[in-house]
Amino acid sequence: MSDLAPRQNVKFDRDGTTISGYLQLPPSGRGPGLIVIQEWWGLDDHMVSVVDRFAAEGFVALAPDLYGGRVTHGVEEAGQLAGSLSEEAAAAALAGAVDYLLEQESVTSAKVGAVGYCMGGGFVLLLATQRPDGIGAVVPYYGIGHLPGSYAAITAPVQGHYGETDQMYPVDAAHAQEGQIREEAGVEVEYFYYPAGHSFANPEDHLGTYDADSAELAWTRTLEFLHAQLG
Repeated sequence: MSDLAPRQNVKFDRDGTTISGYLQLPPSGRGPGLIVIQEWWGLDDHMVSVVDRFAAEGFVALAPDLYGGRVTHGVEEAGQLAGSLSEEAAAAALAGAVDYLLEQESVTSAKVGAVGYCMGGGFVLLLATQRPDGIGAVVPYYGIGHLPGSYAAITAPVQGHYGETDQMYPVDAAHAQEGQIREEAGVEVEYFYYPAGHSFANPEDHLGTYDADSAELAWTRTLEFLHAQLG
């Protein structure tokens, strides 16, 4: 479509909300559904590459564009974009993306998985509390920002990936979150902690904290978890 931003290839309406994003099919053309939620930089080339990697591993992967095509690699502007993002609007877009994926003939799973990074790691937990009917596996990576006050509504297993030297979301907070989810939701919860900082899985990380070994280990664990939960 001519009105789509460069990194968008799908556009759909849900409950009066227009949602754009990047969708990629696996080589077979069919597979479990997976929502990929962006970092605070926006739907940039790295997020597109993450969607492509998940698709190559067998998932029908969709990254909703929460910034409407805007992308930045400046920390100050990223903070402004994230701060100005309406939690209600983002939650509506993510819920709409879940419904959109579940309607696709290419999606073979009864529920979809959801993976989120940085800002998206907060939203993925929020989405899991708001759409337990549609979410079958939850994977937050160093999630910050829009975190739910209670995790009691989560029904899907959760696998988290957090850095031990994260300056934006301290490891003590991650440990506390892990325990809170386990206590409130009563679901399978496993958090992994890595000798790395925030956004360690992003090779284009503009904070300078990328850690290749931690990123590869987290990727392997994520794939095994998603395939086990979604089929």
